[in-house]
Amino acid sequence: MDLSVNNVFRQAILGATQNRAVRGLVDRHGMRLGAARFVAGETVDEVLEVLRALDRRGFKTNTTLLGEAIHDATTIQEVVDTYVEVIDRIAAEQLRTNVSVKLTQLGLDISEDEAYRNTAHIAEHAERHGQFVRIDMEESTRVNATLAIYRRLLAEGHANTGTVLQAYLYRTRNDLRGLLPLEPNLRLVKGAYLEPPAVAYQRKRDVNINYVKLLRKSLSEGGYTAVATHDDRVIDHVINFTAKHGIGTERFEFQMLYGIRQKLQEELLLSGYPVLVATPFGPEWYYYLMRRMAERPANLLFVARQAFSR
Repeated sequence: MDLSVNNVFRQAILGATQNRAVRGLVDRHGMRLGAARFVAGETVDEVLEVLRALDRRGFKTNTTLLGEAIHDATTIQEVVDTYVEVIDRIAAEQLRTNVSVKLTQLGLDISEDEAYRNTAHIAEHAERHGQFVRIDMEESTRVNATLAIYRRLLAEGHANTGTVLQAYLYRTRNDLRGLLPLEPNLRLVKGAYLEPPAVAYQRKRDVNINYVKLLRKSLSEGGYTAVATHDDRVIDHVINFTAKHGIGTERFEFQMLYGIRQKLQEELLLSGYPVLVATPFGPEWYYYLMRRMAERPANLLFVARQAFSR
């Protein structure tokens, strides 16, 4: 049941991202019909308003300019300039916010060196303001390049950087083991891309088991662990595991997505745990929204209810 229903559902939603008619419909009406619940606006001004509100409530945040797979040098520079602007404005308002970047927005599909130069530029600018930069993980075919760039950044002294590992990939256990001696800042996620059986677990249960194993390993070693999940059982496990092993909240945080399980976010914050809300923005929100709907049927139902209530 888990394999057939969950995967068919995900494949249908993610497959629709390639359908021009679906994209046209969602582009025209998506923000009005519910995308605004998950995307904090299309402009820097709009996302800053959301970041301020979350900061006042005690949440940490990160923000990312949505979009990926950019091949045009002019557009890549515009992305870099936007991140520099966001970093400056975060610093001016002293918000507890960091940026997350996608390497395919920064030239990875042109060359690894191009992506490194642009990421290093953003990291250097952020470092001058005492800010952190997260390098997002994308499809499995880009893991090697992403980890190579992250290692290179650390070797060049950019200690204000971190990256992401995905629990549904078979390789992640070895990737984590290789990074731990560097005392990295890692965000552990289950994974949102559609990957083949040759490289990734297909059953939700297997992904969940591997995710908990990775969390326990990361939390037990040096570095910092961002626990990115909305799963109550995983959250309870992390709370019990860290308490049992004397792992303080300076070593980990919970991370959740903007617009999803807000009550749980509040409860964890009130219980004394650091909670970061991932708060994306930008006009290129289509693929992000479709992945959120593919992850949880409740997200799709929310958008559907918005559509039929009008």
